[in-house]
Amino acid sequence: MRRIFPIISILIAAPFIGNAQQEVSHFAPGVLNIRDFTMPDTGFYGVVYNYFYSTKRMNDANGNKISSVTINPGPGPGVNLNFNVDVNVYALAPTIIWVSKWKLLGAKYGAYISPSFSNTSVGASLKTTTSSGRSASGSQFGFADLFVQPLWLGWAKKNWDFALGYGFYAPTGKYNVETITIPGYPSFKTEASDNIGLGFWTHQIQGAAAYYPWPDKRMAIETALTYEINGNKKDFDLKPGENLTLNWGISQFLPLKSDQTILLELGPAGYNSWQTTNDKGADAADMPVKDQVHAIGGQVGFTHVPLNAALNFHYFGELSSKTRFQGQSWGVNLAFKF
Repeated sequence: MRRIFPIISILIAAPFIGNAQQEVSHFAPGVLNIRDFTMPDTGFYGVVYNYFYSTKRMNDANGNKISSVTINPGPGPGVNLNFNVDVNVYALAPTIIWVSKWKLLGAKYGAYISPSFSNTSVGASLKTTTSSGRSASGSQFGFADLFVQPLWLGWAKKNWDFALGYGFYAPTGKYNVETITIPGYPSFKTEASDNIGLGFWTHQIQGAAAYYPWPDKRMAIETALTYEINGNKKDFDLKPGENLTLNWGISQFLPLKSDQTILLELGPAGYNSWQTTNDKGADAADMPVKDQVHAIGGQVGFTHVPLNAALNFHYFGELSSKTRFQGQSWGVNLAFKF
């Protein structure tokens, strides 16, 4: 991950931007495959998620690209500074899924755990960019925040699947703060530029539904709603706002062999994410704006039926955003049943 700003921006902008800023939450809507939101058959599964995100664009509250910022260090019209954004994020999330034979409220019960490793996170990149105006290199690769979903329920009907889950993100990733002092200006506290974790807990509630036009489930029309409730941010008087994300996709299996042992999977997909409540606390932005982002893309993959294994590639291009990055993401995911 790289962010490149002119050195004058670092020296002038930093003490006036300070740590008041917008936050984004944990859930990354471009990670999962189309059919991952509903529950598979009973058993143990392993999934290796590889997620890439890149952008050279950050938007303001009106959805327009930001290419400069005006700083007012004293009386007068202020100083207009140009800057550039160049962010590249890579995350690896090996995930273990267990779907039991137990029934709860008429549904199959499951759970999963997903540790992750990253060079940074989109949220940490946004924090450093907006809060201090510093250039930084996040080339370190380390343990990021941990996701655990101890409750996952799945209801299977003739042409429908429904799922409901509760999970949480634990702030286990690298997270530090720094105090920056520039002669002639007040010192201020901000996050370290090489952070990987976000420094707060998040509770996540997710509901999903899939409709199958045919009983053999060759096609799935799937959608999911994810709601995040964030805790207080470590070392700051800041409680990030809550977020709602809609994922959608249409997955179609096509046999590549007459015995249907190898299947091609194709389909469009997309996501829409909205911040639903303002950030709170003394370190929140003075004029808060709820961020949002909207993306569309697609998925292609191969499933080997006898091995219960699938390899999928997907891509998302973000069409618009407010008060956050606007970029693109892609993933290469391998799933298998033990």
